[in-house]
Amino acid sequence: MEEKCCCACKSSSEMSLAELPIGTRATIVGISSKSRGRKKFADIGIVPGTELLIEAHAPFGGLIRVKVMETSMALHRDDAADIIMKETEAANA
Repeated sequence: MEEKCCCACKSSSEMSLAELPIGTRATIVGISSKSRGRKKFADIGIVPGTELLIEAHAPFGGLIRVKVMETSMALHRDDAADIIMKETEAANA
């Protein structure tokens, strides 16, 4: 298990949801403590341990469409920047 420093910075394998490219599967590692939407995220299933699929980015960058379990939803890029993700290992086919 990776250690995080006391300032809660991200490790090199972690990035925000807003940084992930279309088609990426990733697991939520955490939600920034500065996020204004922590309760809102929990209400819709965006909690640590949940796997997401990045489906689309809006043409002008304002929204990101993600699939959470069996539901597709759009998140504002500013909110997505507060969600820390770790890319899911691709299964060998």
